Amino acid sequence: MLSADLLLQLDGLIGSEKVPLRELYSSLANVSALLAANMEEINWVGFYLVQDPTTLILGPFQGKVACTTIPFGKGVCGTAWREKRVLVVPNVEAFEGHIVCDSASQSEVVIPIIKGSEVVGVLDIDSPKLDRFTPQEVELLTAVAERLALLF
Repeated sequence: MLSADLLLQLDGLIGSEKVPLRELYSSLANVSALLAANMEEINWVGFYLVQDPTTLILGPFQGKVACTTIPFGKGVCGTAWREKRVLVVPNVEAFEGHIVCDSASQSEVVIPIIKGSEVVGVLDIDSPKLDRFTPQEVELLTAVAERLALLF
């Protein structure tokens, strides 16, 4: 279970100012490792970053091999990007257009990382358990995404 202490660890890892791309990728890699180490029953955690107005590209992650690009508005990640809102999917099989990268995934949460009014990326977490993500975790993960936006 995630706790508010995670945000303290996060602040120590990433700081709060825009960083060069190389440092951004290092910070995102550490954040994906931090989340993977502190969350139970997940099988993938990572980032997709806006490459251009039509495509998300795979960023740092923890887990099995993943899809490398996701079109705007497609799948859970592309839909969260298009709608600029958090998407919690209790059962990915029920999400029309779900993109299967790992057939073991049963539920998913995607949190857009928004800088100003633009989505710059998404935090994506998958679980092999149905209805895995609690409202408290989603709130904490949203705070993580808000802190990450400061790096872009």
